[in-house]
Amino acid sequence: MIRRALSTGAGRGPHPRAAAAAALAVAALAAVPPSAASAADGGGAAETQALRAALAAPGTPGAAIRVRRPGASGAFVAKLLEPAVARARPGGRAVWRAGVRTRYAGQATRLTIDGARYDDRGRAWVRVLLPVRPNGTRGWLPAASVRAERSPWAVRVRLGARELRVLRDGRLVRRARVVVGAPATPTPRGTFAVYETTHQRDPGGFIGPGALHLTAYSNVLDDYGGGPGVVAIHGRGPAALGDPLGSARSHGCVRVDNRTLRWLRARLGPGTVVRISR
Repeated sequence: MIRRALSTGAGRGPHPRAAAAAALAVAALAAVPPSAASAADGGGAAETQALRAALAAPGTPGAAIRVRRPGASGAFVAKLLEPAVARARPGGRAVWRAGVRTRYAGQATRLTIDGARYDDRGRAWVRVLLPVRPNGTRGWLPAASVRAERSPWAVRVRLGARELRVLRDGRLVRRARVVVGAPATPTPRGTFAVYETTHQRDPGGFIGPGALHLTAYSNVLDDYGGGPGVVAIHGRGPAALGDPLGSARSHGCVRVDNRTLRWLRARLGPGTVVRISR
């Protein structure tokens, strides 16, 4: 595996009726309990429909749109309907260009939403977690370019316990022992998301049958075997079995047994929130 040290370089108001509709949508969103939205895409959930209504209607310039933050009960997700530029603030400088398909796997791009607001012209924007350096980068996308969905899934990785937990609507459904980053190449901490999932052509390779690539990057390395230093949750091929589950010996990725990897990949799609903590 090729490793290269990370360099230290700079890694007018809306129509009253429309405004009223937006206010009602936001109020409805606030009134729906977490358990009301449980479909993987928020299909008939009132909470998701209320958010979609709020994002579609003009609103009070500069006002925030209430949206549940990513957490144990899952997260709202922005599915890209067209290429769009993520900006540092609504209408501000460009941060990243988002396509409708992910970079490597070619899956539909879904980015985790952690905020929403109207710009100074009353147009809705959503703030999403971006798959770029530095870790934790957010960007604003015009709501007209996305469709709001909901994922009920959440992943929690506890580095000290060397454990991964999977929750659905806040309920623990699976846990597994993992290999985490070694002291010199630690797994980064923070709130991230699954960016895309991949199948490995050779399941006997180092990462086993595949991986869930995250929006996280190594803070120490900028190159994993020719890649850009993306942190992933992946399986274990024969060459990786010398590092036992429950150890801290990876280059920053989170390794799970292959059965767990297949289970995760079958259920967790792009946009699933992943929280990595001490």
